[in-house]
Parts: sequence; C-alpha cells; structure tokens
Amino acid sequence: MGDYRRIADRIADDIAAGRLAPGEQLPTQRAFARRRRIAVSTAGRVYGELVRRGLVVGEVGRGTFVRAAPVPSGRALAEPSALAPVNLELNYPSAPGQSELLAAGLAPLLRPETLAESLRTASAEGTAAAREAAAALLATPGWSPAPSRLLFAGNARQAVAGALASLVRPGGRVGVESLTYPLVKDIAARLGIVLVPLAMDEEGLRPDALAAAHRGSPLSAVYVQPTLHNPTSLTAGTGRRAELAATVRQLDLPVVEDRIWSFLHEGEELLAAFAPERTHVVDGLSKRVAPGLTAGFLVVPEGRQEQVARALRSGGWTAARFALEAVVRWTGAGTVDRLVTAKRADAERRQRLAARHLDGFAVRADPRAYYVWWRLPAPWRADTFTAAAARHGIAVTPGPAFHVAGSRSGPAAGRAGVPQIATAADAVRLGLASVPPPELARALRTLAEVARSAP
Repeated sequence: MGDYRRIADRIADDIAAGRLAPGEQLPTQRAFARRRRIAVSTAGRVYGELVRRGLVVGEVGRGTFVRAAPVPSGRALAEPSALAPVNLELNYPSAPGQSELLAAGLAPLLRPETLAESLRTASAEGTAAAREAAAALLATPGWSPAPSRLLFAGNARQAVAGALASLVRPGGRVGVESLTYPLVKDIAARLGIVLVPLAMDEEGLRPDALAAAHRGSPLSAVYVQPTLHNPTSLTAGTGRRAELAATVRQLDLPVVEDRIWSFLHEGEELLAAFAPERTHVVDGLSKRVAPGLTAGFLVVPEGRQEQVARALRSGGWTAARFALEAVVRWTGAGTVDRLVTAKRADAERRQRLAARHLDGFAVRADPRAYYVWWRLPAPWRADTFTAAAARHGIAVTPGPAFHVAGSRSGPAAGRAGVPQIATAADAVRLGLASVPPPELARALRTLAEVARSAP
C-alpha cells in the first residue's frame, strides 16, 4: 500500500519544483504504469492519491491534468478573499439604503431597558414573538408553517448541520444533487456523513436517480435545493416536486429542503407543501438581509422538534437572542419585505449585465438569481480559468467546488441533451451579488476577454 504513496510523493515533488507545470496533462494510467513498471491498479491508486491531495484533476473523457488553481474551501465561499480584489466567489447581496433601513429597526433594541433583555441567551425554540415573525416571513401562497414547528440556528448553514445531525448517524448516506452547495460537503465531512451524488436534469434532482441510489444502498436522508439551485439556478416545477414527494414517501426518506435563495423566486412552491410530514425546511436572513447579524430558520415536521433542537444545542448552533429580536423588529416593520423587493430588482439588473457581457458563451442562468453557471469554451478548464481570472484580480468559483465525489463530471455526464448541468470540470460559477454594478461589469468584460484567449 505504501508504494503508491511514495510514487505519488515523487510526482508531488515534480509539481512543486515546476517540472510538471500547471495545466500539463499526465499520461494515461496504462501508459504511466508501463513507464513506471507497475500494475495498472497501482497507477490508479497513485492518480487517486494525487486527486485526494488536490494536485491534479481528473476529467472524464479528457484525462488527468496538473491543477492550475486549488478548489476553494468552504471558507473561501463564506468569507472575503484576500487574494483577489474583485470577489465573484462571495455572494451576499446588498440593496441601496440597506444600512439605514436596518439601523432604524435596531434602534429600539439599543435602549437600556430593552438591551438587557435582548442580550439574554436564547433556546433553540427562540421566543414566541420570533416564531410568529419567522412563520409570517417564510409563508408562501401554498405553504404556511405553524410557529410551533420553528427552530432557530445562528445561520442557515448551522440549520442544515442541525437537521442532518438529527437525522443521520456517522457513516450514514445522504443523497444530494450531483452539484451541490460546497459548505454542505464540509458539514457532511465533519459529521461523518457520506454524500451520495444523484443525477440531475433540467428541473434538478431526478426522482428515478434517488430511487435507484436508495435501492443500491439505503440512504438515511436527502438534501435538496429545488428552487434556484446553487450553482445552476435550476428550479423544479410543480409536477417534479409532487413526483419527488411521492418518491420520498415511497422510500420512507426524510428531506432537508434548502430554500436560502428562494426569496428571489416569487410564488415558488415548496417541496414541504407536498410532503410536510418528512420535510425539514432551511432558510435564513444572510441573503435576505445581511451576513453580519443573521439567524437560521428550521421548520421541522410535527413530532421532530425535540430531536432537532437537541442537535442544535449539542452543536452549539442556536441563534443569538439579539438576532432573534432583530428578526421580530425587521419583519414587523416591513424592513425585510422592502429589502427583498429591492434585491429582486437588483438581481435582475445584474443578470442583464451578465447576459450582455457573456453573450455568445454557454451560460446557464435565471433572471431572478444572483449567480450564473458558465460552461467554458474549449480548451479552458475550470482550474486553468480560475487561475487566469485570479491573475486579473478576479476570484471565481471553479465547478469542481460543487462536484460531489462519486458523480460523473465529464462531458458525458447527465441525460442526453443536457450534459452541461452535471459538468463541473470545465465550468465556473460567478457570484453577481457582492461587488458594485460598475465593478461587476468591468470584471465580466475581463473574464469574457480571458475566455476568448488561449490558456
């Protein structure tokens, strides 16, 4: 077993010394085995070890290449980048006049008599006022959560962690879209959960893929983003949601439905409306309002409140009382509604910029979303393009950051006719929310010029 690691060490030394350059293609595993006089199976282990170390990237149908840029960690997608002045990884929208609106809502909390109460600790159940406010905020025309089923976390990521920790034991398997929110991969790794990639089509997660994976080896739960899926911005229709609900009922599987971006999609129907008895709905304030003072919302099925609350407490994931008091005031004053209206209009403006400057490229987008999924023109790959963008001072997220191990990511992935959905190796996600529009326009123009040039 140690032999293949020693060979991998020598390849790693060659990469570090520049003898193997970024973007350089390695021999096929069979050719590598002949050259090194080792078994093909050992060559496979060497290449697997190099992929595990993040030194190379394997692309189905194309080969194995020395990585030109690292796949961002979860931190890179949640915190500002110090390496590129224009950050299209981070994606937190801000509306004009947002600070003034938020300050007005917080002013009553700063009175001494109110502040003392606001600085007390809060339970996972929050307060009665916070539950009422959150239930009103989350309600849609087809779904209205009972306040008694609301729990609170510090943010939506912690709400996802609490839901999964309450549902899945270490070693358990959770089905996810083949491209998924990168921080969910980090959460799963910390909880000892195995993510199982499920095939997607034009409406997101395919029910037949979910059923097949469960038959192969039982799943413990499903994590899904049916509205404005990140990174592809796909949205499931009513028929698909009903089909997914029927599938999880038939398989007796619980669901974690992430709707963190769904506030941009007016009138969307939740999966929870079709399967309320098994769906855990996750949402939060970081995108609607601001990332610095936020709360995560978790609507749980009837009878699961205590199990999920226990998971939130044990993980240290409960919300701060001050944040819950802010939720009550911002919701009651209509502040959140005004910000949502402004951000919907802002997202549409930024999508128009992307459509103008990336015209002619293979870009998947929704006019309501704050991101686009860009399938790069050959011979660009995600890592070489990310490195080239960084040299121009622009941070983008390479497709492999969203790729779930075990899923196919090459040109043949997905159903016939829609391979671009599941392709990660030659795609990048551009977050449109976090830089001012003039700066965004300049960055998009620069990226288009880079894409038209040779690597």
